[in-house]
Amino acid sequence: MDSGGLRIAVVGVGAVGGYFGGRLLQAGESVSFVARGKTLRALRANGLRLESPQGNAVLSNLEATDSPVEIGAVDVVIVAVKAWQVPGIAESIHPLVGRDTVILPLQNGVEAADQLAAVCGKERVLGGICRIVAAADGEGHVKHVGVEPFIALGELDNHRSSRTARLVETLRRAGIAADNPADIQASIWKKFLFIAPVSGVAAVARAPLGVIRAIPETRSLVEQAMGEVSDLARSKRISLSAHSMRKTLEFLDTMPAESTCSMQRDIMGGRPSELDAINGAVVRLGRVLGIDTPVNQFIHASLLPTEVKAREVESAR
Repeated sequence: MDSGGLRIAVVGVGAVGGYFGGRLLQAGESVSFVARGKTLRALRANGLRLESPQGNAVLSNLEATDSPVEIGAVDVVIVAVKAWQVPGIAESIHPLVGRDTVILPLQNGVEAADQLAAVCGKERVLGGICRIVAAADGEGHVKHVGVEPFIALGELDNHRSSRTARLVETLRRAGIAADNPADIQASIWKKFLFIAPVSGVAAVARAPLGVIRAIPETRSLVEQAMGEVSDLARSKRISLSAHSMRKTLEFLDTMPAESTCSMQRDIMGGRPSELDAINGAVVRLGRVLGIDTPVNQFIHASLLPTEVKAREVESAR
């Protein structure tokens, strides 16, 4: 990274890429968007519209393309596609990657950084997570409805670096809460401890978070699924505190009652989802580590027929 402003490419302009990329562009950063289909057409025709309790914005005349070659090498690539799309786009982002480029994945799950590192080189990839409750309509409109938008990032081996410090500073300058925690792997797993159980149970129940946390039976399923994720983290020597489950449940209780998870919305909408990267990952890791994951196995198996059908429809397009 040079001493001037950062050149940033955002790959995937859904709720995550649209919101964070939009705020960076609004703050005057050089941001290019990689999108496709109707999203790309909408961005070119009408720009990007953000609707948020933190302020609305309409961003016009932005650079949007479906060809990373048109953008060229940048300082930062923010990968904001769905987790299931990461392996498929890893090769395609090579034109964005120069000698000093850093790649920041913001997916749900625990596998995206490794998937990108296998293709682009581990030295270029950071660990990252984000928190936001938002939805995109595919027409360049992102609606943020809850939770203060937040990004945590760090080197995969947790060493402090000038590039992570500068990226955190850039995000904060754009009004985005950002941090470089001491242990990014622990941060990734803390989010996974929330997203896998809550997304899975909410998708099976077809109910918002206020409902699944209020009914004892579904709340118990969430707690049992969290226990399985916690067991995996412990086996992998991830530094989750003894109070992580309690704090995660407390966080669930603070969420707006009408909130839903992105995986849940995709499944209910008949679209390909992050099921394999979330609850499927729990099942896979459980098999590798010799840890039973019956609740996540139930969630994965229950939702798999809908997922298979959605993938078949997507492939036929």
